[in-house]
Amino acid sequence: MEEYKKVMNEAAEEAAKIQLEYFEKDFEIGRKMNYSDLVTEVDKRCEAKIIEIIHNSFPDHNVLGEEGGDLHKKSEHVWIVDPIDGTVNYAHSLPIFCVSIALEIKGEVVMGMVYSAKNGEKFFAEKGKGSYLNDKRIKVSDVELLKDSMLVTGFPYDAKENSNHCIDHFVNFIKLGLPIRRLGSAALDACYVACGRFEGFWEVNLNPWDIAAGYLIILEAGGKVTDFIGGKFSIYKKPVLATNGRSLHDEMIEVLKKSL
Repeated sequence: MEEYKKVMNEAAEEAAKIQLEYFEKDFEIGRKMNYSDLVTEVDKRCEAKIIEIIHNSFPDHNVLGEEGGDLHKKSEHVWIVDPIDGTVNYAHSLPIFCVSIALEIKGEVVMGMVYSAKNGEKFFAEKGKGSYLNDKRIKVSDVELLKDSMLVTGFPYDAKENSNHCIDHFVNFIKLGLPIRRLGSAALDACYVACGRFEGFWEVNLNPWDIAAGYLIILEAGGKVTDFIGGKFSIYKKPVLATNGRSLHDEMIEVLKKSL
């Protein structure tokens, strides 16, 4: 596990160097199938560097990446990579972005790192060993009730179609008069729940690379992650509800159920 951590840290550091090198400079920006879903040459450079570093040490491991990865190996080890989580922010010179890397072994996420280099914050968790921010142990907040909470969410790129009732859910929470933020990086949203900055986070349509690392970081910080009805969460299923695990988790489920 120490070798995995070493490689994960090296990959995150090198990707962060690339991010900082290009930040607020000119670089190529493309669009995916959805017009507002951006991809930059920096995303591709970061992912290529991460894959290179992983395969230098573990040539037989798979890499599942947002920009394609490398899934051609017959391995029980899968590195799950988002080279820039918050690409739209990055492309607009908004310093809310990160690199997210998780390691899954035999279908279980056992290690995760989220590095927000522009803010100097590195979140890390290893299964069974707690969560850390820059080597300092972190834990979720002690807030019990939804009415006392600050929440965070994100919208899918097809939000204008109200896909999976994303707008309805948002309206239901807004009507409660709660402070709700929308930062544009699911990985950071999760980490901010883990360190107590937010009490709860929900989103209707995430991919494994968006949430794999943050999922473990929340759990190891004492939080709770489920689907929208309180069932078992999987990084390969779309909806996620993550909280500090207090009674507000069930309160949030009741709000989400209104539009299911």
